[in-house]
Amino acid sequence: MALFTLVHVVISLIGIITGLVVLGGLLSGKRLDGWTGLFLLTTIVTNVTGYDFPVDRVLPSHIVGAISLVALAIACVARYRYRLAQRWRKTYVVTAVLSLYLNVFVLIVQTFQKVPALRELAPTQSEPPFAISQLIVLVMFVVLGYRAVVSFREPAAASARQFL
Repeated sequence: MALFTLVHVVISLIGIITGLVVLGGLLSGKRLDGWTGLFLLTTIVTNVTGYDFPVDRVLPSHIVGAISLVALAIACVARYRYRLAQRWRKTYVVTAVLSLYLNVFVLIVQTFQKVPALRELAPTQSEPPFAISQLIVLVMFVVLGYRAVVSFREPAAASARQFL
């Protein structure tokens, strides 16, 4: 189980890092196809492997994972089936950013559970340090997600804006 956990954590961190690169691309209007594929793949794998840990009941992490998998499925359809055409472009951005946010959300939860100093600050994760951390990250992702939707335009729309 220790090896499985290590592999799961490494895949999760790769998903978060590649997701941040993809978000940077979205904010600058770039597709970054290779990074996008790696982000989507590792984020799907980390969500799926999260269900392989032995538990006796449904946990909040399972619900977050299910939401993320639905968002990832929509992102993949928007990106690969509909090739970011028309409204699918915004759909892709929103669902990709949501999936990244949910991975970061879980990272914060796990960090507060596993790092002794943070566990002392918020042992039940209902204390202000935990809530403030999650709120700051949520606000950051809402702002960055909005900016990504605005920045990641159709190529023709971007060209037309240059003449205005």
